[in-house]
Amino acid sequence: MSRVLVIAEHDGSSLSQGTARAVSCAKAIHSDAIDICVLGSEPDAVAAQAASLNGVRRVLTVARPVNSPMLAAIWAPQIAELARDYSHLLAPGSTFGKDLMPRVAALCGVAQLSDVMSVDGPYRFQRPIYAGNAIVTVEADPDRLVAATVRSASFEETGNDGRAAIESRAIEVDLPTHTRFVGHESGPHEGPDLQTADRVVAGGRALGSVANFALIDDLAAVLDAAVGASRAAVDAGFIANDRQVGQTGKIISPDLYLAIGISGAIQHLTGIKDAGTIVAINKDGDAPIFGIADLGLVADLFTAVPELTQRLSDRR
Repeated sequence: MSRVLVIAEHDGSSLSQGTARAVSCAKAIHSDAIDICVLGSEPDAVAAQAASLNGVRRVLTVARPVNSPMLAAIWAPQIAELARDYSHLLAPGSTFGKDLMPRVAALCGVAQLSDVMSVDGPYRFQRPIYAGNAIVTVEADPDRLVAATVRSASFEETGNDGRAAIESRAIEVDLPTHTRFVGHESGPHEGPDLQTADRVVAGGRALGSVANFALIDDLAAVLDAAVGASRAAVDAGFIANDRQVGQTGKIISPDLYLAIGISGAIQHLTGIKDAGTIVAINKDGDAPIFGIADLGLVADLFTAVPELTQRLSDRR
């Protein structure tokens, strides 16, 4: 029997969409026992949200002051202790999961499986390799724990009509003392979260400067969209690296993705291939981005984007 434990990603008050998508992956494993673990200093509010997810049997809460904010070094030993009772351990493939799961897998003495995008069976999975240019099928040992991150863009969110039981757990394990929380800083961009936004407007190196990136901000504001960027734009210093989309940034699946001044390197395309509709604006008609775009406009972005922003603004 497959027993799956999903690690909840949250900000202390709200459960992430990635967690609901990880539950969908767990359901594809054909597990008849899916539990969610919520760690935090006061996890009750998040636990209630997790309990409403369809397919979840139980929500296990671990309330300790040291669990907020999340530190992978602190959470990992506790999760490893919980994992003893499960065949599978899943977490969203976000920066949260990428930070946490390697530590958990190491403590459990198993190799981590990254970016599960399809489930062929309880111990047979597909994941992308070579910047998404190929898909590999991986078979896990059925006699060992499967510790994996779930590629959120590849799964729909599970429903929220569930009524799972909520149980409190006390875990007594030695926690490291070499790691402590100092502070959290975010970039100046406001608006929807890039990882979960329904609409994303992203800019590339062609914008030329930090000042010109305001064109992206203005268009995103009109569309109520998140702001993203190519690696080239991030490396040029136009925007903070937490806005990078692509293989070495965030893998996203918005309903609408606008790529402005982005040529479309394969590493960037890897991060957006699951988007619903891709729109590209670039003055180079041979740019690779047009090869995957649903709609493309060959034009100077410095003319096209302000006009598009104005027309959209007039229609609001």
